Amino acid sequence: MRIMKKLSCLKTIWGSSMVLCFWYVMHLFVNSSIIPSPHATIAAFFRLLQEDMHMHIIFSLYRIFIAILISISVGVPIGLLLGLREKVDRLISPVVYILYPIPKIAFLPVFMLLLGLGERSKIFLIVTIIIFQILIATRDGVKNIPRELFLSVKSLGLNEWQTYVHLIIPAVLPQIISALRISIGISISVLFFAENFATTYGIGYFIINNWIMVNYVDMFAGILALSLMGILLFKIIDWLEYKILKYRIVEKDISVVEKDILNEDN
Repeated sequence: MRIMKKLSCLKTIWGSSMVLCFWYVMHLFVNSSIIPSPHATIAAFFRLLQEDMHMHIIFSLYRIFIAILISISVGVPIGLLLGLREKVDRLISPVVYILYPIPKIAFLPVFMLLLGLGERSKIFLIVTIIIFQILIATRDGVKNIPRELFLSVKSLGLNEWQTYVHLIIPAVLPQIISALRISIGISISVLFFAENFATTYGIGYFIINNWIMVNYVDMFAGILALSLMGILLFKIIDWLEYKILKYRIVEKDISVVEKDILNEDN
């Protein structure tokens, strides 16, 4: 596991180095204040952290975290229901397929009128976009479980709750985690747009405000902060995936030991 962590760290350093090299090339090629140098932007980033940028980052992370938690809490149960109940799936899936492609971001003015100009409208906008990915990924994950496995756990005498814990949830976790990774990129993009309306804190507001004031160094510092937020969220998901996988391996090893003990007793 330590080797995997080192490889992951090296990949992050390699990717960051390539981006910085490309950034320097663009800075020298354009030769304009529109694209400031990386070292000037990084210096501005740490300077702004000591001022009010940390508040913009906190507000943006708060909106994303709440939206993701709501989407998981609602999307996963509905996805499990659709995957396990064919009649419900035939009834609900057509509605999902119609609503999913609609550009929900255009409904932000409507959400602001209905939910107010504060946090609720922005969070609800993000939820309406990413919940469909989590829902569909969960449903498809359940449908991809071989029927033979359901028959096997039924023959072992597992009840409905045990079937969820030992079969369904572990089987759909990879799809849910993949959907989360995709949702992070989408949620950050949507958040950037939503934070430009009726707010005073948020990285999206910070970037556009500095763009309007023709302060390109601080604007790029905000873009850097937005990128670091995305990396942080990806790393959190990677960490959760590692912990879940480690827990499942330990649980499997314990089950094998218990089985051996039972065989010895018999």
